[in-house]
Amino acid sequence: MAALDSLDRRLIDAFQRELPLCERPFAAMAERLGASEAQVIERLQRLQHDQVLSRVGPVFDHARAGASLLAAVAVPEAERDRVAAAINRSPGVNHNYLREHDFNLWFVMTAADEQQLEARLEALEEELGYAVLRLPMVAAYHIDLGFPIPWDELETP
Repeated sequence: MAALDSLDRRLIDAFQRELPLCERPFAAMAERLGASEAQVIERLQRLQHDQVLSRVGPVFDHARAGASLLAAVAVPEAERDRVAAAINRSPGVNHNYLREHDFNLWFVMTAADEQQLEARLEALEEELGYAVLRLPMVAAYHIDLGFPIPWDELETP
């Protein structure tokens, strides 16, 4: 794991939840941390580059923003990278990941409404040449994925 200093750790701990929703969120984050907006942006970019963070952004109730569903595609290994790249380019796709299963590429797709979602999925199927398994949400579960960042014994918060 990359070495994290005090500002990195405070940044990660403070904003795993309650990311400011305002015109200049990085400035609001910086003010709370006693840093500059440029420092916050640089740190977040570095932490993503170093794969300490996979994504920076708010989490919201997708049902309030339109339509979405979990989808999966069964793809031969030789076609996996091509198909994954096409999925990643598709509008509304996030959380594309590989699984050890016959349906080996899984992703979430969102759209403004059900009709647009279905049109996007149909267009993707045509581009891929593979059927997309549609798995609409039946029940919602909140999983809190916030984790405190451990401090080294020699370091003080």
